[in-house]
Amino acid sequence: MLIGKISSPLIMGVVNVTPDSFSDGGRFFSVESAIDHGLKLIEEGADIIDVGGESSRPGALPVPTDEELSRVIPVVEALARSVPVSVDTVKPEVMMDAISAGAAMINDINALSDIDVSFLIDASISICLMHKQGDPMTMQLDPSYNDVLEEVYGFLEKRVDALVEAGISKERLLIDPGFGFGKTLEQNLMLLRHLDRFLALDLPILAGLSRKSMLGAITGRPVSERVHASVAASLIAVQKGASIVRVHDVSAMRDALKILNAVEGRA
Repeated sequence: MLIGKISSPLIMGVVNVTPDSFSDGGRFFSVESAIDHGLKLIEEGADIIDVGGESSRPGALPVPTDEELSRVIPVVEALARSVPVSVDTVKPEVMMDAISAGAAMINDINALSDIDVSFLIDASISICLMHKQGDPMTMQLDPSYNDVLEEVYGFLEKRVDALVEAGISKERLLIDPGFGFGKTLEQNLMLLRHLDRFLALDLPILAGLSRKSMLGAITGRPVSERVHASVAASLIAVQKGASIVRVHDVSAMRDALKILNAVEGRA
């Protein structure tokens, strides 16, 4: 299943089936609680649910493939009956099983680098390509760029070209500049300030700013108190061209988008 053409901003709700997520501290680690949380986010207005079984927070350790599969696949099977489901993973084995389980999107923080993508050529799913510098263990130690905007843009442009050359239709692709993935506060702000630069790639933009440390650095608030900052940052991303905002607080984001859509004349 493809996400399809995006005519108005969509909300992607986050379901972390991990014990060490930065945002919820493992509150939804069991399959049952993850499914319940996903259904709650759908009721609140999520257009897509993003399911992840391996934390990508700074300092996070890798998870064995079989463990990630046991966390993710039952949740995908349950939620895909109600809404398009995205699976946040870097492992081809998890991607393949998620597609079989009904996933509509693969969301890869590695932008499908260094893997054989042949199994995705004929799969009827969307693919989100994200930029990051380094890996979760090291990416926030000393992020360095000559020009963060142009380097992130250039990386995503090259990944899109490589996948199209490999046989994956461009119409199936989305891009994500990777806020917080190997970027300082100023670098993140530069990307958000000029997010519309990425519209030149002629692809939907996914922005994941919800509860991130950049918002804590600005507001001084802990993760649990970043709802308002998350909504504000996500609204700025939409105004700068984002087609999908990845958020933890779906109800608040839905209300904010309703106001923005009304002001801008969208249904």
